[in-house]
Amino acid sequence: MLAIIEAAGWPVWPLILASVIAVAIIIERAYSLRAKEVAPPSLLSETIKAYQGQGVTKEYLAGLADSSPLGVIFATALKNSGTSREVMKESIEESGRAVTHDLDRFLTSLGTIASMAPLLGLLGTVVGMIEIFGAQTAGGTNPGQLAHGISIALYNTAFGLIVAIPAMIFYRYFRAKVGALVVEMEQQAIKLVEIIHGERK
Repeated sequence: MLAIIEAAGWPVWPLILASVIAVAIIIERAYSLRAKEVAPPSLLSETIKAYQGQGVTKEYLAGLADSSPLGVIFATALKNSGTSREVMKESIEESGRAVTHDLDRFLTSLGTIASMAPLLGLLGTVVGMIEIFGAQTAGGTNPGQLAHGISIALYNTAFGLIVAIPAMIFYRYFRAKVGALVVEMEQQAIKLVEIIHGERK
């Protein structure tokens, strides 16, 4: 592996750095976007039970908001439970936008890496082509320099694609997952509003 990196030349180092950042983002988002962590399935029934039972206190609301992103939305809804349905929905929408922004964290960076990696690979290809043309001298071709230029061009192109393809796959996957989680949280928040206002049991 070290021999390949050496053959690829200096243009491969930005790609290696980009790959390390991409892997870190993928691991972090895979952990943070688990459905049971973002929108626990039992949270709605637990919140309703607490609301209809002992009522809500500041301590309960703080704990609910700290529990999960869905808990943040529920806590906002309960804080505005004494207002009209429209005001309650507006507060939930505002809270939902903040939660969605948090769920999208680092995804822009992952998408940027997916877009930039082929360009970094192309930069390495150009550097390799310069090396190839530099191998042409009046006395003939320098085989060692020619081979080095070809290796720089090909390895960097390959590295760029190796980084870009998984990064783009995970970027699309996480964006779709965030979208699905947001829809799920919206549906549960609507149910909570309807139950609080007596429109649903």
